[in-house]
Amino acid sequence: MTTSIYNNSSFSDSPYGLKLQQTFSSAGTFSVTIPTGIQRVYAVCIGGGGGGNSNTTGGGSGGGAGGYSAGWTYISNTVTVGAGGAGTATATGTSGTNSIYGMVFAGGGAGGGGSGGIYGGAAAGATTVAAGTFTSSTAYTGAPSAGAGIVGYAGGGNNGPGGAGVSSGGGGGSATVTGNVTAFAGGRGLICGGGGAAGTTGVGTGGAGGTGDFYAGGTGSTGTGITFGGGGGGAGYTGAGANGSANNGGNGGSGGGGGGGASTNGTAGNGGNGVVFLYY
Repeated sequence: MTTSIYNNSSFSDSPYGLKLQQTFSSAGTFSVTIPTGIQRVYAVCIGGGGGGNSNTTGGGSGGGAGGYSAGWTYISNTVTVGAGGAGTATATGTSGTNSIYGMVFAGGGAGGGGSGGIYGGAAAGATTVAAGTFTSSTAYTGAPSAGAGIVGYAGGGNNGPGGAGVSSGGGGGSATVTGNVTAFAGGRGLICGGGGAAGTTGVGTGGAGGTGDFYAGGTGSTGTGITFGGGGGGAGYTGAGANGSANNGGNGGSGGGGGGGASTNGTAGNGGNGVVFLYY
């Protein structure tokens, strides 16, 4: 008999035999109280997603997903939840920031807008990726970084579809400003990058945000003229990505989704805030 891990309820991201005790989903640094007698905590940390970017002409690109790290750590009395990066109207999107508990840490996804504004931002591994970068960072497991559009633990951003991974890269925007244009989707993953944007005088369709294991990415906006073509936000670990609207990008889903790109001075989507789960 064969079993698929994709539809078998016995497979879980939760550590076997432990109970989820505390969840932190608002960006910032907070106090943590662990009961007396607990010596170690199993932490799952997800960094903030990267914001999308917008271009003056043509379509901007999606932000990369926040990183995913999990493991045992000593007790800490503070936790930091990474903020999603801000989407922009004319420049490179802002990267998300790190989530940290004890010695478990996950980086923020890269803001979109590399290489002339049409490359999606890379997903993060253990450390935050600089805005406009399409090469991801090394994962907490030691898995290597991934280049443009390459599949990895943390996928690369791209001027095509974002690279798939546990955390995926943002999709590229379209530089074409005439004719019918469809921008590129964020990569598939557990946590997903945002879709790129299309800015054209013809029919423009923004790229969809990447769809994750638990939630869907947002759809891109479609219409004729430069006031359409915004990209969808990428799915987060704890929430769906928002749809693009007119020439504006959708926000990334909560739990590290990347923001969608915007076209022709629209406003790109913000990345989703990270999240930290504590089991003991």
